[in-house]
Amino acid sequence: MHRAAGLATTGLITAIALTGTLVAPAVAAPPEAGTATTTSTATTTRTATATDGVTHEENDRVPDGAVWTQHYFPSSDGSGTELHADVLLPEGLAKGEKVPVILSASAYFGHAGEIAPEGHERSGPSARFQDFMEGTDLFKKGYAFVMVDTRGFGGSTGCLDFGGPGDRADIRAAIDWTADRPWSTGAVGMYGKSFDALTGLIGNNLDQDALKAVVAQEPVWDAYRLIHSNGVPRPNAVATATTYNAIAAMPGMKDDDARYRANADYEKKHPECFVANSDGYRIADPANPYWTERDQAERAEGTDTPLFFTQGFTESNTKPEGMREFLANHQGPQRGWLGPWDHVRGNEKDEKGRLEMGRAGWFEETMSFYDQYLKGEKPTAAHPPYAIQDSTGAWRAQKTWPETDRAVTVRLGDGVYVDDGEAPSTGRTPGGTPGKISQRTPDPSNSYVVRSRPLDRPTRITGTPRISMTAEGEGNVMVKLYDVAEDGKAVMFDEQVSRLDADRLALDLKSADWTLEAGHALAVEIGTIGTGDWLDTPSKQTVRIKDARLGLSLDDPADDTPTAGKRAPYLDTYISAYTTRLPSGKPTFTLPAPKGRKNTAP
Repeated sequence: MHRAAGLATTGLITAIALTGTLVAPAVAAPPEAGTATTTSTATTTRTATATDGVTHEENDRVPDGAVWTQHYFPSSDGSGTELHADVLLPEGLAKGEKVPVILSASAYFGHAGEIAPEGHERSGPSARFQDFMEGTDLFKKGYAFVMVDTRGFGGSTGCLDFGGPGDRADIRAAIDWTADRPWSTGAVGMYGKSFDALTGLIGNNLDQDALKAVVAQEPVWDAYRLIHSNGVPRPNAVATATTYNAIAAMPGMKDDDARYRANADYEKKHPECFVANSDGYRIADPANPYWTERDQAERAEGTDTPLFFTQGFTESNTKPEGMREFLANHQGPQRGWLGPWDHVRGNEKDEKGRLEMGRAGWFEETMSFYDQYLKGEKPTAAHPPYAIQDSTGAWRAQKTWPETDRAVTVRLGDGVYVDDGEAPSTGRTPGGTPGKISQRTPDPSNSYVVRSRPLDRPTRITGTPRISMTAEGEGNVMVKLYDVAEDGKAVMFDEQVSRLDADRLALDLKSADWTLEAGHALAVEIGTIGTGDWLDTPSKQTVRIKDARLGLSLDDPADDTPTAGKRAPYLDTYISAYTTRLPSGKPTFTLPAPKGRKNTAP
């Protein structure tokens, strides 16, 4: 999933790119070839081979301080799939000298561009993570960076596989191949954001000895929950498949070697690849093998590769669904930055120069993590295992996430609504993008609201809320949680939808970390799906809900250990877009106060 070149008009997957913001482009073992050349107005530039390395002075697409070579090797599944890698080694590396390797495996490393041709004059390695290479002085610090095209993309053959068995085979082969190079120490770390953060999670789940650490920014924890919600498809069920098909269809550049160009044209001879990819996304059943193969959260059980990740609770792209399950199943060291931001990188800044996540030091902390696990160096600075920003904008340090004082279940009672699919009550436009604050109140016929009594003290809702209910009627249900201020303004901070395919229904909402201030109340809205964030089919039937219960993990903010960081700029954008007014009504339940806990933060 992609941001600027990558996954959705608001994040990762509205159009696609697990790189950042997706805007769908129009679809359009022999010996390695010799050096190709092109002539520019200033100089003659060169395209690398396996044995003929190219520097920045020879091709300005090569990062300064690096030498670029290209390589081909087979995937590990015996399918005949050939993988392509762009390798960047420190310039001046002596013969026989070895360095640890940062590996990224992705759909976004095509020489022509990440998700569409970018108008390059000459072939060269992708600049997708050049910010990381430059921001860390990666090559001066004695690391190599390797970019491997997963099957179907760039210079690799095979049908694109969206994190399935084929991609697993490719990542296994990439780790083994990278660790076995004569210039490699055998210690491999993975780096990425969105789709190539997903491949990092896959690498963890393969549990290979050579993989020593994974850094995954805004990853996909479970592919099904990226595309569907409990049987209800999201718009990206179509858009993401279409965009990835378009990326896979991108040809090589005219000065790429013949082998690269032939591999890039693989789909021209295999149109069934596009059909199979599109068909997979349409499968609504989460128990279908297509999706169970792509559930990284479940597959993480018992794995122990050190993991450093970021996750925005207010993500519009790769949402925090499946995260808590993955972290519970993963038994290795964990580090994380979590907070109220959108689909951004740890180092990314907005147009005003403010860090999008609000916390400085992403590159320094990342390299400390790699130095520890790839070089065996003791960290020179103490970083908290978890740095978390909640809805107040304050940062705290914790040993793990979530840390809770108590788990509670509140009874929400009974209600009735009509599944008519009418417009939402919150400030989201029917197209699913943030809009103006809505002054509408929910239509009592298509949803109902229950609320708590005002809180006596600040209370944080953390972890993954879970709701259960008995439903009579066919159609869909949508559950929303609101933070209701004393003036009546309500901010929607969590939501989930589901098909009503069983009388007794239980479902997880998104993971959250939201603090309700003293005097505020928690409200729960249950009703029809009235938002363009899902492709629902309303039944027009009356749905009766009985014995609804909401399970919550509560934490006392008074126990927090502060850590460095500023308010994420997106938090105010989110609050503005998701603020509404709910219908008046008497409180019907009490949210218990957190008990308080002994401070366990570092």
